[in-house]
Amino acid sequence: MRLYISVISAISRGLGVLAAALLFSAVLSVSHMVFVRYALGWSTVWQTEYTAYAIVAATFLGAPWVLIVRGHVNVDILQLAASGPVRLVMQVLAALFSLLFVVLLAYAGWIHFEEAWSGGWTSETVWAVPLWMPLLPMPVGTVMLALQYVAEIMRLVIDGADPVDHEPVLFSDTTDEARP
Repeated sequence: MRLYISVISAISRGLGVLAAALLFSAVLSVSHMVFVRYALGWSTVWQTEYTAYAIVAATFLGAPWVLIVRGHVNVDILQLAASGPVRLVMQVLAALFSLLFVVLLAYAGWIHFEEAWSGGWTSETVWAVPLWMPLLPMPVGTVMLALQYVAEIMRLVIDGADPVDHEPVLFSDTTDEARP
């Protein structure tokens, strides 16, 4: 089980790096578009479409990494009051429901991708991108997210419930300074 968790987590981290690279390329694309339009007075063809596709791809491909670092939305008010065993049950149930949703999303994403692939769909722009390319990150990212949820459930079963911080880690450095 630990090997599965390690392999899936490594792949998820790799996809997180790819998602960061896609976001960076989107920033470069927008910067190029602004320079070409306003400094040179030329028209743009591909930048807006590429930026949208890159951001959506980064969202889906980066989702498994976000799960690893606990970046997904989590309402933990009940977990704060729960004991360890109850918290474990709550976390496993939340992961199972999330896994079900992600599997359904992966299935829908695959159907949409397959329709674009077999139908030869292209975007209705001058660039005419084959739509299977921007649609592929959805099934890939959601399948990896589902596999990461399975790894997280295994980890919870092996290691027990995640500890719940009573103070958000993100603002822990600043909250002491703000309070008298």
